[in-house]
Amino acid sequence: MSDFKVFWEEAVKVLYSEYENLNRTEEFNLWIKAIDYVNSHDTTIVISVPSTFFKEQLIRRGDISKLQNFICELSGQNISFEFEIKPKELKSSDNTPNNTSFTKNNSVNVNTKTNDNSDTPNLTSKKTDKQHPQLSERYSFENFVYGDNSVFAYNATLAVAKNPGKAYNPVLLYGGVGLGKTHLMQAIGNYAWKESNAKIIYITAENFTNEFIKALGQGQVAISKFKDKYRSVDILLIDDIHFLQKKDGTQEELFHTFNALYDSNKQIVFTCDRPVSELKNLSDRLRSRFERGLNVDLQPPDYETRRAIIEKKLEESNKTIPSDIIDFIAHNIASNVRDLEAAIMKIVAYNELINKKEITIETASQLLRDFISSPKQSNLGIDTIIKVIAEEYGLSSSDIKGKKRTKNIIMPRQIAMYIAREITEFSTTEIGAEFGRDHTTVVHSCQKIEESIQSDSKFDSKIQLLIRNIKDYKKSI
Repeated sequence: MSDFKVFWEEAVKVLYSEYENLNRTEEFNLWIKAIDYVNSHDTTIVISVPSTFFKEQLIRRGDISKLQNFICELSGQNISFEFEIKPKELKSSDNTPNNTSFTKNNSVNVNTKTNDNSDTPNLTSKKTDKQHPQLSERYSFENFVYGDNSVFAYNATLAVAKNPGKAYNPVLLYGGVGLGKTHLMQAIGNYAWKESNAKIIYITAENFTNEFIKALGQGQVAISKFKDKYRSVDILLIDDIHFLQKKDGTQEELFHTFNALYDSNKQIVFTCDRPVSELKNLSDRLRSRFERGLNVDLQPPDYETRRAIIEKKLEESNKTIPSDIIDFIAHNIASNVRDLEAAIMKIVAYNELINKKEITIETASQLLRDFISSPKQSNLGIDTIIKVIAEEYGLSSSDIKGKKRTKNIIMPRQIAMYIAREITEFSTTEIGAEFGRDHTTVVHSCQKIEESIQSDSKFDSKIQLLIRNIKDYKKSI
């Protein structure tokens, strides 16, 4: 069969049902109804989207993967997708799928051919012409907009990238979520990767821990391979070391890995969400290693820097929005760069689809209402988190804390555990006790949610919205 239109239309209806069940029909209308079925040949479906930006966001969101799976189930064939860029004005905004088809995919089977040859770029090395498997090309020094809050961190990490193991060693970057820690850390790796044949490993502390635990379970040979892997690198980049708290075995291994690299003049870089002095349950000798070199604090960007970041992001994506809207975003979203990027993406997507008239401050205020929230609240209890999550998913607190493992309960329970770990000072053992489970269940749940966040930007937005709701709920009590 070469005409997949009937399967495409059926898949869109199934996807619409999913959105409807989640009360997200407006989101369906914004993203999915903007995609048009063009034609199909062999086992390839050709679809059109309004812009390259729109295509890239659709791929990140994951709806195409769902549509591809639906079509494969219906037709019994493996299909791929081809994209055409066709600017258009959004048509009717009714709440049901029409007869035209829409698609997108994040699957490895997706063929993202476009007529503008501007697929998501790959990191290439001048020396190897290959992408580093663990680093993102978008994290470069050229793409980092620094201000008074980050100029010291920028200059320090650039110096490290130019002279790894010699300028400053180790380096610890610390600060809140979305302030550029991972960006600068990976920029070091990208710079060194392009300019030399350095052996570089980037890994989160959680994955480092999981890999170590796996090696322990496989015996001495696996442990030896693990040690050789991490002690033979030129640059070791470990993200989110706050995860190492209460992980005594992993701390011991990292201590010895640190010593081996440091004594060999190999570069070590860490990131953390707070100063090392504020980390609980960390061995004194490992703490001393973290504090031995250069510790750099990243603060939220000021207004001028936020505006420069917005303008830089728009330039990179070849997009424009009115100056007063840029000013509105810069004034009202002061939390972090991640929120700024998400706000820009939403405004640009709206502007491309609803292009009958220029976007206004009133419209921007409505679109970004979830980003313009109240200040962060402290001393949150796990009971509050469970209550808000339960209400969001139509469950009771006893459902979340209970023993049932039905699909509609497992995900909310994992989300509650993840948020508890992210916004409270409770250990995974303490969190597990609140749910009647051990700490390994909490670690597993957090890992599952993090995987979903990394593969689906919309899910990430959902989690951030839940966190804001939890903080606002606590404030209203």
